[in-house]
Amino acid sequence: MKLIKTLPVLLLLLVVASCSSVRVQSDYDKNANFSTYKTFAFFKTGIDKAEISDIDKRRILRAIESEMMAKGFTKSETPDLLVSIFTKSRQEVNVYNNGGYGMYGYGWGWSPYYNRNTVSTSMQGSLYIDLIDANKKELIWQGKGSGYLNTSGNIDEKEARINEFVFEILSKYPPEAKK
Repeated sequence: MKLIKTLPVLLLLLVVASCSSVRVQSDYDKNANFSTYKTFAFFKTGIDKAEISDIDKRRILRAIESEMMAKGFTKSETPDLLVSIFTKSRQEVNVYNNGGYGMYGYGWGWSPYYNRNTVSTSMQGSLYIDLIDANKKELIWQGKGSGYLNTSGNIDEKEARINEFVFEILSKYPPEAKK
């Protein structure tokens, strides 16, 4: 009887957990010793190439800094890791057709009818976070988050979405923690 009462709650949790709004992938150098990295700085050259507004760059960098510090890293002028970002976005167009066409009759004849198509657009974006060994100048870890972008114009929602992207991506770092 207790199972029947808790089954709806379990199903709801399963649905919520499986519907992550940011899809994340990561890749890393298997030869890198991630336990030796303790400090970080931003790689200005790479960040300057990101094709987004300076305001959004600052939002992303603040979110990355917050997550890195939460993981125990320290920001430094002589870092172990350099952090860079890269972004991509594309507009997604969806056309829905709720039926087809046909003929209907009234009066003395037949007339064609057509269902209207419903068109919706949304922005799909990807954020890449690269972690580079500062001494070797080699990429050691890359995380990518993809999902829908907030285009509503609400600044608080936009910042929350950026924080969600960064949190989800950096949850995959370091790779040893996921074994």
